[in-house]
Amino acid sequence: MRVTIRAPRPSDAVPYAEAVRRSAEHIGRWNPVEPDGLQDLLDRQGPGLRTFLIVDAATGGLVGKCNVANIVMGRFCNGALGYDSYLPFAGTGRMTEGMRLVVERCFAPQEKGGLGLHRLEINVQPDNERSIALARRLGFRHEGFTPRMLFLDGAWRDHERFALTAEEWPPTGR
Repeated sequence: MRVTIRAPRPSDAVPYAEAVRRSAEHIGRWNPVEPDGLQDLLDRQGPGLRTFLIVDAATGGLVGKCNVANIVMGRFCNGALGYDSYLPFAGTGRMTEGMRLVVERCFAPQEKGGLGLHRLEINVQPDNERSIALARRLGFRHEGFTPRMLFLDGAWRDHERFALTAEEWPPTGR
């Protein structure tokens, strides 16, 4: 593997800010650009939100970030993935590798260090072709269209919804 995943920590503040600033144009069309938002993200970690940084194994550079949000356990055991890739790693396949590790961790039982989830979903704006392609590479199936789902960049944005269950992981033939 060319990447590893880990939880963010306070010492990541500077490299995180640099990666987000460097990638602002790349991610800004789809997600908020908050280079100084790491501390807020750290403060919000808990049962309903887990964040993973995807790190290049050779250089230690930040490849991307994945939030597992809206985690609901009980009979649902569901979470929603949201992610950003950072330059210069975008387009190198490292984000896909990292996301595979995140999905594996999400589906792994809690007693083995995983989140113990049964279902994951990814919601992507319809014009975000690269994120849709990533969801498909990971084996997520298209479930539908959700109009005006998230308030981003001053407007309510439509999203395509993709999902995957633990029984479907890992995908075959990929």
